[in-house]
Parts: sequence; C-alpha cells; structure tokens
Amino acid sequence: MQLFNKSDDNDRGQVGIGTLIIFIAMVLVAAVAAGVLINTAGLLQSRAEDTGADAQAQVSNQINVISATGVVDTTDAEVDTVTLLVKKSPGSDPVDLSAATIQYVSDTSDATLTFETGTAAGADNFEILYANDTDASVTVLDASSDRLKIVLDTTAIEGSGLGEGEHATLRIVDQSGATTTYGVNVPDTLGSKNYVLV
Repeated sequence: MQLFNKSDDNDRGQVGIGTLIIFIAMVLVAAVAAGVLINTAGLLQSRAEDTGADAQAQVSNQINVISATGVVDTTDAEVDTVTLLVKKSPGSDPVDLSAATIQYVSDTSDATLTFETGTAAGADNFEILYANDTDASVTVLDASSDRLKIVLDTTAIEGSGLGEGEHATLRIVDQSGATTTYGVNVPDTLGSKNYVLV
C-alpha cells in the first residue's frame, strides 16, 4: 500500500518557476513603492524648504518706521495727511514698497491701501516719495541707508482728517508677507501748529 506520491523532477521544476515569478513580482512592487516614497520625500523636502524660506522672510523682512509726521489743517484742527519715514530692518532682504499693502483702521474707518504709480495718496492708495536712496530704486528699500516716505491722505480715507486725540492703526504688509504695525496718535491739542509728530 502506497501512502504518498513521490514527486518527480518535472513537479519540482514547476514549483520553482512559480516561486520565482512571485519573487520577481514582489521585487517589482517593492521597487514601485520605493520610487513613490522617494518622490514623496523629495516633494515634502522641497515644500519644507519653501515654507522655511517664507517663514524666515516674514520674520526678518521688517520695515522700520523712523518717524511719522502729520500736516495740520489749522482751520478745522485736523491732521489731513500722515507721512511715514521708513527704512528696512537690519538683515532684511530688499523690500519693494510698491508691492506692499497698508491696512488702515481707526474708530470710524477701515481701508486697504495699495500703491499706484504716478497717483497721489487717496482714499484707497498711498504715495511713495523719495527721501534718500543710494541707487535711485524709487520704491525699493535695498540698502540699510535707504529712506523712503509713505504718504497717507487721512482726509480722503476718513472723509475728514484725524482730529485732536484721535488715533489709527497701520498694518504694513510687504511682498513677503511680513507685517509691520504702527500706531498713529494725534496730540490732544494741535493749537496753531502746521506739522506734528503722530
């Protein structure tokens, strides 16, 4: 009585070929998976580098407000225009003010101001004036010694100027997304002054 069938050489060859095919398929699947992982890792690394550069720019690319003055309309005791003298902060990349926006917020007004070439300051735009620029780049702060003036028409924005004791907040956002906040505070008494620090 025979309890088991003895396999011959032909049977062993067929099993070996099947195992080889499965092994090759596993290797191919592993290679495809590895390729996907490598591509994903490269993409994530690229995004991380871009995000890091953007975050660094937002921290370092600050605008420093050196001083702010207001022109007083003595007939109604209001500040009609505000001029900010600005420079770039130390270590900052060049800052193009023509690509910046200014969010103007007061007790009675809220406006987003942009720059328009050849246009005076108005209800929805600000003006850039030359103060001191080493390479005459007009709207770009690219050297530590560069100084530019940002002019805001508070009468156009508010409908009337900023009165005595009134204040407004300016959020200057440059092309990199960095934000500089400055508070404009009109003195409690303007008297007969034509210009005041705000």
